[in-house]
Amino acid sequence: MSALAYTRAGDGPPLLLVHGVGLTRGSWEPVLPELTTSFDVIAVDLPGFGETPALPPGVVSSPAAMAARVMELLDEIGVERPHVVGNSVGGWVALELAQARPVSSVTLLSPAGLWRSRTPFYCRVSLRTTRVLARLAPRLLGWSVRNRLARHLVFRQTHGRPRAMSPESARATILGMGTCPGFPPVMRATAGVRYTALRPIDAPVTVAFGDKDLLLLRGQSRHLDQLPAHTVVAELPGCGHVPMGDDPAAVTALIRACSGERRVELGA
Repeated sequence: MSALAYTRAGDGPPLLLVHGVGLTRGSWEPVLPELTTSFDVIAVDLPGFGETPALPPGVVSSPAAMAARVMELLDEIGVERPHVVGNSVGGWVALELAQARPVSSVTLLSPAGLWRSRTPFYCRVSLRTTRVLARLAPRLLGWSVRNRLARHLVFRQTHGRPRAMSPESARATILGMGTCPGFPPVMRATAGVRYTALRPIDAPVTVAFGDKDLLLLRGQSRHLDQLPAHTVVAELPGCGHVPMGDDPAAVTALIRACSGERRVELGA
């Protein structure tokens, strides 16, 4: 059994949502009300995050290994050819999954792994600093983010509109980042590698970065040479590395466009 915690809601074609490092399936909550009107939405907690236990000792927490667990879940619940959406490391997991089994579409929101050879030093230091602060000062940070300015200071690297976050969401994000057992093994497993296309992905693929993403810098982490030639490239204005809460309508429109449900204009 996959043992992945997940939430399932809505009716329509299956749509799988995969979160980023340090986050949980709760990061998709801003877009769920709209998506569940026309999709059978399955949002998962990756191994070591949220309510899902970490992978066993000795099992490398690589994107491919996490994708394998997600595929086990899909088999268990009888889902074939889902539309797949991934954010950050979840985007890398989505790509690994799409290489391993048929999917209907792939939407990548600020995906990790699109660097030249290894995770840039800047990304590693930024994420580990965030983790250390969340572990050492969760009460102080949780108290401070009641203030909109404090939310801006704490989350400006990953969110384009952090002041729009609710204090409850901000505190939950800090707690999750500081306590998730999956963070160290995922960081170790991805530090020295990049996403590599080993098999073709025939499904539609869309990749989008927020123009306020301060984690995946343009010159370091947005090399698209391993993505399929038919990939559509889009931009999410006003959005950061975790765009779902910055502009739920734009993220939803992007997912719908990639899935073919609606034809909309995408940002260049």
